Amino acid sequence: MLFSSITFLYMFLPAVLLLYFITPRKLKNTVLLLVSLVFYGWGEPKYIFVMAASIIVGYVSGLLTGYYREKGKLKAAKLAVILSVTVNLGILIFFKYSNFFISNISRIGGFTAKLLDVTLPLGISFYTFQILSYSVDVYRGEVRSQKNIIDLAAYITLFPQLIAGPIVRYSTIEKQLKDRKETADLFASGVMRFVVGLGKKVLIANTVGEIYEVLMAVPDGRATVFMYWLASFAYSFQIYYDFSGYSDMAIGLGRMFGFRFLENFEHPYISTSITEFWRRWHISLSSWFRDYVYIPLGGNRKGKGRMFLNIFIVWLLTGFWHGAEWNFIIWGLYYFVILMIEKSFLLKVLEKLPKLVRHIYSLFLINMGWVIFANDSLSKLGNVLKCMFGFGGLEFWNKATAFYLMSYISILIVAAVGSTLLVKNLRDKLIYWNYQKLYTACTVIFILIVMTLATAGLASDSFNPFLYFRF
Repeated sequence: MLFSSITFLYMFLPAVLLLYFITPRKLKNTVLLLVSLVFYGWGEPKYIFVMAASIIVGYVSGLLTGYYREKGKLKAAKLAVILSVTVNLGILIFFKYSNFFISNISRIGGFTAKLLDVTLPLGISFYTFQILSYSVDVYRGEVRSQKNIIDLAAYITLFPQLIAGPIVRYSTIEKQLKDRKETADLFASGVMRFVVGLGKKVLIANTVGEIYEVLMAVPDGRATVFMYWLASFAYSFQIYYDFSGYSDMAIGLGRMFGFRFLENFEHPYISTSITEFWRRWHISLSSWFRDYVYIPLGGNRKGKGRMFLNIFIVWLLTGFWHGAEWNFIIWGLYYFVILMIEKSFLLKVLEKLPKLVRHIYSLFLINMGWVIFANDSLSKLGNVLKCMFGFGGLEFWNKATAFYLMSYISILIVAAVGSTLLVKNLRDKLIYWNYQKLYTACTVIFILIVMTLATAGLASDSFNPFLYFRF
């Protein structure tokens, strides 16, 4: 089920909220678990069993890890956490990467192998990482093992963040699972945050996504170098508004049910270096790899050579986490190279340059990263890069280019402005100037307008999945 669907907005969510708030406190997590399973199984009910198997393994492993840790038997505790990591990563690898390995091994070996008839369960990359973080945190002693399987399952399946994150760690909401308080103010802020995310997705991401599809479908005889660049800008905006919009909706929904999830995006396109960009983009994933891969490998504590090796491993895994295609691996290694150069000397050079220059530098590299990300065929990627840099025999500009630019410039400007701090600063000033009534009125009007426009858009477009659903 999609957040951005008429069924969810006007049937599922109102029914769930009503059921949740009339349910006694001790049964609220049970209700959340049941409705989350309905949400997840709406389109693919068979994969509930895959998720259930992962949860059971994580639950049993957590109990064993906690028990042996309390007894001082750390070797047994380590074996228990290895069980969870091995089984859950094994499930993820089977469903997500088995055909990738089969096809590449058969290509190298010069023989034809039949691919497995498996499809990727929705959200498996996200809920697997949540189970792994829980298992490891219990072993580290950072959280206590959860003895109530309903509470643990509710945490893992929590429908606001189940399909595409953010990756919510158990340590973040351990206390909230048992002792959270739903308030009118928190609910209202959740509604506002959800509507902001819905607007990002339906009104901006879907629109610029259509621009990208239209421009990439222009025949080579009519395409120009500028069209390829315009398409790349459209995709950069699409993936930002699509994914940050989903995170906003997840955070907003969490607040409606009394949960406080951590932020996942902090205006990444205002960054002045790639290092800063990855502190602002998909924060839950970046911090997960930092805490569970980079630091355990030694981080930067064992010299520069080891640090670069650790960064290489992290970014190889980050790219591969996003998908079982070579372009994702290249995308991850692309950022490894840039970050290695920045950490070696470039950050010191950038600090001496004007902020505008640093910003342009960052946006150019980010945009090129999304070009790699968007093209899962290496031959297509090579052709797109060739055309973007004038080696495809295309004109730089023609009348069709002017037509497309004039048709799309307004929504691209809106997307560009929306990715800055301008709107946030305006809101903060209204609150600072004590224009609370004006801010409240603007908020109500904003919600009504976005819901009206989004509903109209969804009514005419029945299927608009989030880009990160396939990861």
